[in-house]
Amino acid sequence: MSESAGMNVIDAIRARRSIGKLEGDVSPQAIRELVELATWAPNHRLTEPWRFTVVTGDVRERLGQAWGEIAADAQGLRGEERAESIRRDVVKLMRAPVLIVVSTRTDHDAVVAEEDFAATAAAVQNLLLAAYDRGLGAMWRTGRIVREPGVKAFLGLEVSDRIVAIVYIGQPAMEAPLARPRDVDGVIRWRTT
Repeated sequence: MSESAGMNVIDAIRARRSIGKLEGDVSPQAIRELVELATWAPNHRLTEPWRFTVVTGDVRERLGQAWGEIAADAQGLRGEERAESIRRDVVKLMRAPVLIVVSTRTDHDAVVAEEDFAATAAAVQNLLLAAYDRGLGAMWRTGRIVREPGVKAFLGLEVSDRIVAIVYIGQPAMEAPLARPRDVDGVIRWRTT
């Protein structure tokens, strides 16, 4: 019998959904296991380019405040409009008890940098599937926040690092959304001759 006989990866791929409302506690040991499983992703040249910055507790609020101020400044917001915009950004980062900021270094060689980014994205998928397997909810988020130098500085990252995902992790506090149909015929091309 093969090692994978008891594991049903295909069902996990089809069943996992992004969960937007998360609550509860997630132990440091559980987070460590998710990160360890993420690092089993394939990566060309075995560069292991990924980094995982775990954000919990009040740091989520401080990160949201820092991002909110940067975004409000970029939009030229003032007064109550500015305060409300910052409040909304703080609330977004408080939707889960744990945020895992997954980043990759940017190699000076453009080909290696591209391969490292792809490997880190594969690591995020591993993390999401591992969270699902452990009964945790998770959601992969990006947006302008991931490209902002001030956010990278807040997280202790280099300006040249690329944030691939902010993964929200916690106990599901809502039903998983229904699966949408997939149009395989619309995305596949056969070249047989």
